[in-house]
Amino acid sequence: MQQASDLQNLLRSIHRKSYPAYKSLKGVYQFDRYLLSIDHVQGDPFASPSHISVRISHRDAGFPSQYYKDKITKITLCDYLTRQFEQQVNRYTFRAKGSGKSGLISVTHCGQEVLERTACEITEKGITARFFIGFPANGRTINAPELEKILFEFLPVCVQKAFFYKNLSGSQVEQAIFLAEDQAYIRSELARRSLTAFVADGSILPRESGISSRPMKDSVPFYSPETLRISMQLPHKGTITGMGIPRGITLIVGGGYHGKSTLLNALELGVYNHIPSDGREYVITDETALKLRSEDGRFVKDVDISLFINDLPNKKDTRRFSTEDASGSTSQAAGIVEGMEAGSQVFLLDEDTSATNFMVRDAFMQKVIQREKEPITPFLERAGDLYEKAGISTILVAGSSGAFFHIADTIIQMDNYKPVDITSSTKELCREYPLLSPCTPAFRLPESCRIMTKPASPTRHKGNTHEPERLKAKIHGKDGFSLGRQDIDLRYVEQLIDSEQTASLGLLLKYAAEHLIDGKRSLPEIVHYLNQQLWKNGLSFFSDGSYIPCGYAMPRIQEIFSCFNRFRRP
Repeated sequence: MQQASDLQNLLRSIHRKSYPAYKSLKGVYQFDRYLLSIDHVQGDPFASPSHISVRISHRDAGFPSQYYKDKITKITLCDYLTRQFEQQVNRYTFRAKGSGKSGLISVTHCGQEVLERTACEITEKGITARFFIGFPANGRTINAPELEKILFEFLPVCVQKAFFYKNLSGSQVEQAIFLAEDQAYIRSELARRSLTAFVADGSILPRESGISSRPMKDSVPFYSPETLRISMQLPHKGTITGMGIPRGITLIVGGGYHGKSTLLNALELGVYNHIPSDGREYVITDETALKLRSEDGRFVKDVDISLFINDLPNKKDTRRFSTEDASGSTSQAAGIVEGMEAGSQVFLLDEDTSATNFMVRDAFMQKVIQREKEPITPFLERAGDLYEKAGISTILVAGSSGAFFHIADTIIQMDNYKPVDITSSTKELCREYPLLSPCTPAFRLPESCRIMTKPASPTRHKGNTHEPERLKAKIHGKDGFSLGRQDIDLRYVEQLIDSEQTASLGLLLKYAAEHLIDGKRSLPEIVHYLNQQLWKNGLSFFSDGSYIPCGYAMPRIQEIFSCFNRFRRP
């Protein structure tokens, strides 16, 4: 183990040398009550910054052991510490000067949701924080005094203020942990009470703007209709009341701008825990819930969409349907079947982003276009069977077609952001406007025959052998990434909320393409294997053995399926 003084001596010995001399700093150094590890050194001041980590023992950090006793408390404490560290680091980034990224100190930025990330990890030994530093240089000449300033003046202050319990607000730490345990309790109650979701009274659902996920100021608080109100006795908060959405088919209706889509958006993000004071911290949805929509131009491979689409004029097999350029209806049908394959128990749909001809066919259209001339069995006719025969509930926002009232078990009208249960009154009206009795084909669970095949890739020569070229993943923010020569478009995977989740998906697909996709394993088999590895080993699964990089967050299995389903292959 080298000491901090050894690092100082090394820095002074390489001052004004060419930039590659920085690589001699790689290693672990003992500082006052923490270890500093220089894991990877950037190639030049304009390249991606260097990877740094700090390790603090539990004895030195001083957090009560009940704050990291299980997976949920560990993830929550890590999230809280990452936010504290970012606040401290932001005061010092770029205060050291130089060329390119010189002086950058970069930490993961967390949103309103709590995610498991590589930025902070808690093990039996202690707390590890990972981040980036741009090693300073003038041109491509090392400026060691500026890096010494970062490592010996700025960083110790940030570490002390962010990772030592005595320097933090004990009440805030407790609030974060207690909230997470209350959220976990509500999730367990959803299953016990046969609910798909819970929205607490007093929740603030509207967001600040289209580009901000913070709660809107002075917005209308949510209060449950009496007929749907339930109460729970939480471990820490005590009694809480709110709207319980039962399993089955739930319809959300109302005039434009009255809060229908706002409620649905809160529910789709309720699969994640939220931070205190977010407004949605007690909006909890079945963790398997999946938001679905139409997606023109989507790649679809070997999906059994015969539940919804049959007897195509071109005689294409819909039990093993493939296309490079799906229509709105076929993409939505594929999305539902893929969601079933991913184990989702709740589907979330908004009429505005759905294919109209996929969702419903009105009585007049049924008279004009006979059933035998229409290959699409609309979702309206399948939603009941999805629940009764497959156990999958639906929460649907509708604003134009009254046909959905007939199939709904629960109908919620949003009136100026206030929910009203109109189930009974609407069911009376349904008797006055009966639907035509459709001749719906029998319900049959889709069959999976989705063997993963690898796209052709260039080979490289190594001695007398030919090896497949290793694929490079390049992340394009939250909305997708490129793997080799292919772009994977995730813009319409709406529950993907962080670019670090996208980065994780990129590495998972890269690993699968290089090690698992062999023309023998099925897509579900590969995804479940990867998901098991993530749960068993955490995000250290991404490590190449030398160090775990910062910048990755845990995706749900639903988003892993969504990513792999969009990977174009023969």
